[in-house]
Amino acid sequence: MKKYINACLFMAIVLVAVVTGCKKDDQEFTHDASSPIIIDQLLPQKGSGGTEILINGSNFTTDTSKVEVTLNGKPLKVIGVNGKQMMVVVPKKAGSGAITVTIDGKSATSKTAFTYEFTRTVTTLAGSGVVGFANGQGTDASFNFTGEPWYRCSGIVVDDNLNVYVADVGNRCIRKIDKDGNVTTFAGSPGNAGYQDGKGTAAKFSLIYGLAIDNLGNVYSADPGNWDIRKITPDGTATTLGFASQDPWNVTFDKKTGNLFYSSSGGVANIYQMTPAGVSKQVVSGVNQPSALAVDSEGDLFVTVFGDHVIKKYLASTWAGSVVAGSGAVGYLDGPATAAKFASPWGMCIDADNNLLIAGNGANGSTSNPDQSIRLVNGKTYEVSTFAGSGIAGNVNGVGKAAAFSAPAGVAVDKNGTVYVLDRNNNSIRKIVSE
Repeated sequence: MKKYINACLFMAIVLVAVVTGCKKDDQEFTHDASSPIIIDQLLPQKGSGGTEILINGSNFTTDTSKVEVTLNGKPLKVIGVNGKQMMVVVPKKAGSGAITVTIDGKSATSKTAFTYEFTRTVTTLAGSGVVGFANGQGTDASFNFTGEPWYRCSGIVVDDNLNVYVADVGNRCIRKIDKDGNVTTFAGSPGNAGYQDGKGTAAKFSLIYGLAIDNLGNVYSADPGNWDIRKITPDGTATTLGFASQDPWNVTFDKKTGNLFYSSSGGVANIYQMTPAGVSKQVVSGVNQPSALAVDSEGDLFVTVFGDHVIKKYLASTWAGSVVAGSGAVGYLDGPATAAKFASPWGMCIDADNNLLIAGNGANGSTSNPDQSIRLVNGKTYEVSTFAGSGIAGNVNGVGKAAAFSAPAGVAVDKNGTVYVLDRNNNSIRKIVSE
């Protein structure tokens, strides 16, 4: 605490010096538009939203109105500047990266990146933690993700109204959780396996493993028991979109084209594209247990390859594939792209900035798996970091790595960046709020 207070006092003193220095230097310094702007140092080099950064360098200006400072394209408030120093404030959710200073149309970028430290708080949105079926509010509700050891569900999606939809495999239905944590049955007859189109509980499913959602809030289910892809409208009406070319374990929606992608995960499998008319065609072949799919804003396809412990990217133009994250060695290690390690990664989603979120280990529910976390794969560099959780299984609400999941199987992200986790062994849905 003493160290923190001293640091705050230091930054306050520096801030006063910069601001008052501006007044003194107004008549002593003139920005040279023909010379480069130089950034020498950032102090501090890491922090969260609201952090004040002192930028040291040369050929700045004394007029704050002529300075633009950005981090990942997001503007930082300039609160003081002189010829050699400026003080700026980091906005919330800015992310990590180099800082760019622009004066009179000329720019300079820091050689050292600023590391943004998110505060990610994990709570339980719904689920009692015990296998069962019960609708209700929050922890009064119950799910069945572990009633049989061979359940492999990962289906969880969220719509623009912040309703979360969950594949409740053991109860043979899809559950809906509103933004206040109220759990209801969205579609399917609880506890009654079968195949039947219909509205709400009149519909029947066999094994609901994967879910996807489109721009209009229609939910799509992958059911390997029935070999079908079903479309469920926002009022809970389920109709068969098409029968799959193999038993579909996972499914995702391409917002750019309106097509779906699906695959099996039971072994070496192909990936298929399904049109809105329900027509399938193979686009990728021979993937070693593709456990989750996601499509970015360019239409490129990302695949969590459970069998190889890597994340692959397939270009929409050619469907040529390459590994973008993971070394292929089993482990739990953050780091640059292919230097990082995964251990049987399972669920996946993609956010508005094309960052990938990976659910560490939902296939077999092993608590000894070295990865029990949600990982973040940067959409530009593919660097891997831990979003929340760690390598230790448990059921702990908390901040960042202090929180614990047990075999997280599925992950979804809403329009605000809030993340939802299908926490398999804990038979619950967890919520992660950044900042």
